[in-house]
Amino acid sequence: MKDTRDIATPSKTKEILHKHGFTFKKSLGQNFLTEPNVLRKIVATAEIDDTTNVIEVGPGIGALTEQLAKSAKEVLAFEIDDRLIPVLADTLYDYKNVKVIHQDVLKADLIKLTAENFTDTTLPLKVVANLPYYITTPIMMHFLESDLPVAEMVVMMQKEVADRISAEPGTKAYGSLSIAVQYFMEAKLAFIVPKTVFVPQPNVDSAILKLTRRSEPAVDVINEKEFFKLTKAAFQLRRKTLWNNLLHAYGKDDTTKNWLTKSLTQAAIDPKRRGETLSLSEFEALSNAMMSISK
Repeated sequence: MKDTRDIATPSKTKEILHKHGFTFKKSLGQNFLTEPNVLRKIVATAEIDDTTNVIEVGPGIGALTEQLAKSAKEVLAFEIDDRLIPVLADTLYDYKNVKVIHQDVLKADLIKLTAENFTDTTLPLKVVANLPYYITTPIMMHFLESDLPVAEMVVMMQKEVADRISAEPGTKAYGSLSIAVQYFMEAKLAFIVPKTVFVPQPNVDSAILKLTRRSEPAVDVINEKEFFKLTKAAFQLRRKTLWNNLLHAYGKDDTTKNWLTKSLTQAAIDPKRRGETLSLSEFEALSNAMMSISK
């Protein structure tokens, strides 16, 4: 008789792990969700239907993958742990619209792999994933900085990281990560996931963050690379003033000081302010001033 239980129930998860003799690797940040209702809520938040293609990162034993496959046109899942490949082949056997790629997503040629594995690449593409805590930011930025036409990302992460990404200027959580993500996407905290619904149980609660791609970047900068260099520099030493951070990043010689002074004046920004008080538009003004004024 066919087993119709959701993969994510505590009993079914335990059964799968026992069947395959699977043990968790702390180095890969493996925490498996054991509450199907949370997974269904993630899929609902992402507004997945049969006209949507989905990329998942870190499918684990396939708990979220299963729920995505029930709604999406096709699902492409990246799994780095070779021990989970046979597990996924077993648990997702009935879902013919799922393909699992055994590869580190950070090293993957996303354009090539989506072209090869999705039947219809003209459909809207969304990233839905329970991201490993230790590598959340690099994975997100990998997608944001790629040329992949990702319409939305609905990702689970440590609540503290979600707070930082969705933070507004003037708050403790606001920083270069907030700016980097909000430059590309509109960020909204969807809901909190308690640590009690995971195996093994992590030390902190998680959050689901919904990121919607902007039609154009939030601000219009002359040089994107230099803009991100500036925003990182502004938060390098959080307790220091913007001026001290800029000197630390760009140099303390007289020529550099003169260039920075002119740039700050043109952008109408007080050098005594701290980076966390500057909005995206103020960083835009300063970055463009720095690009337009010669050293």
